Amino acid sequence: MNQTVAIILFALLAVAVISFLINLYNKLVLLKFNVDKAYSNIDVVLKQRADEIPNLVSVAKHFMNYEKDILTRLTELRTVYNTTKDSDKKTVLANETSKALSSFFAVSENYPELRSNNNFLELQKRISELENKISDRREFFNDSVNLYNIGIHEFPNVILAKMLGYKDKTLLEVTDQEKQYHGVQF
Repeated sequence: MNQTVAIILFALLAVAVISFLINLYNKLVLLKFNVDKAYSNIDVVLKQRADEIPNLVSVAKHFMNYEKDILTRLTELRTVYNTTKDSDKKTVLANETSKALSSFFAVSENYPELRSNNNFLELQKRISELENKISDRREFFNDSVNLYNIGIHEFPNVILAKMLGYKDKTLLEVTDQEKQYHGVQF
């Protein structure tokens, strides 16, 4: 009888451990797919913004002879963004693009001819609308990333997460200019 009780207890313990591991694994998978979904939602808008950059650069080149570094940087960031598949790298590039665009729009204030150009104004308005969409989706993305990053560092999740190769994800940052800048001024 003692042997039967021991076998039953061992079987119950094994079922409990297996159930715990399955639940832990499922939680990590849920967190990972939430981040992927949030990234897919924001990637669409980030891609639209990247697609607007060549038009913006083209219009601005005629007016901004002395600001070639900013225009070149925007073009490089767009090219790398469009060719990169890694979501963490794309997030870093999106953060850099936000900073470059903020610098670009700040410098454009020094060019009254550019600021009065209809094509430029339309592109600036379009990019501003995209930035608003990005900021709306950034909150959901960053919440998902935060939950994921916490989830893979909690004990005992950290053990299974390391075995599965889960790594921290990068947050989409808010630039200092975005914190101060409240819309496009025409």
